[in-house]
Amino acid sequence: MKSKYELFDRSRLEIKPLAERVHDLQLSNWLGLEDETPEFHDASLTSVAQRIHAARQKGAACILMMGAHVIRAGVNRHIIDLMERGFLTHLAFNGAGAIHDFELSRIGATTESVARYIQTGEFGLWSETGELNELIAEAAELRLGLGENIGRRIEEEADKFPHRELSLLAAAYRLSIPATVHVGIGSDILHEHPNCRGEAVGAASYRDFLIFAKSMEPLEGGVVLSYGSAIMGPEIYLKALAMNRNVARQQGRTIRKFTTAVFDLVPIEGDIHHELPKTDAGYYFRPHKTLLVRTVADGGESFYVCGHHRATMPALRREILAAE
Repeated sequence: MKSKYELFDRSRLEIKPLAERVHDLQLSNWLGLEDETPEFHDASLTSVAQRIHAARQKGAACILMMGAHVIRAGVNRHIIDLMERGFLTHLAFNGAGAIHDFELSRIGATTESVARYIQTGEFGLWSETGELNELIAEAAELRLGLGENIGRRIEEEADKFPHRELSLLAAAYRLSIPATVHVGIGSDILHEHPNCRGEAVGAASYRDFLIFAKSMEPLEGGVVLSYGSAIMGPEIYLKALAMNRNVARQQGRTIRKFTTAVFDLVPIEGDIHHELPKTDAGYYFRPHKTLLVRTVADGGESFYVCGHHRATMPALRREILAAE
């Protein structure tokens, strides 16, 4: 049956090389492990670090869900160090996170000014970035996860990715830690490109969701960290938790006693362990009601840390190492 509606003809687009783009973030933005970081203190960090240690000792899940701004905060080395030390069992990104990780590994820079390039219609239309669509199509063809295949290609192609030591996806692949990318169709600059195949994006990203759901299975006694993800993190976590609790109930098990910790810039008024009324705009901040209240109501515990990722991620790592 033929659709009644016409499609945008992507062959008319002009795609430019990244060499012609002004990059807002250069390599100097990314912190070394010994570099000075913004001062930050929060008593909750000690408790979260202790729960992460306990999870590792039990062999329980410790999942990090993160928005793309965490990469832009320059803390990749801190996350990779925690992965290498065995404290993280899964990383979950949105689509933009994979793009920043790829660009950083490829050219040692990332991030463009939306205000600048939307005026000329050049926003997002860069040839090297569009290569990600080929890796996504390859992931679908090989029946690999979206994040898995991008990490594999970055890790294995040293000449093409001279800055791959900063890649979270490559580190995850090297360490055999699942790193999944949860894409909203139409929300990433990759979807502007003529070589984007929606069916491949859907297949590879849905495989990543099922990988994520499997990683949630040993969550009893574990930890879920949500860093700067207002939509993707809470939503995939909620569905995957429902799936795992469904299976656990049939098997006579429970998934109740685990820890959630949200790291964000949004101030939460009142008690973080109770929902705000629907008349309050804060009610619609999903990390609060989903991660801090509803899903831990049966015996879990939750923490909220308000601060910039460039400060909170290094601070959390320090607490984890101190506890060790």
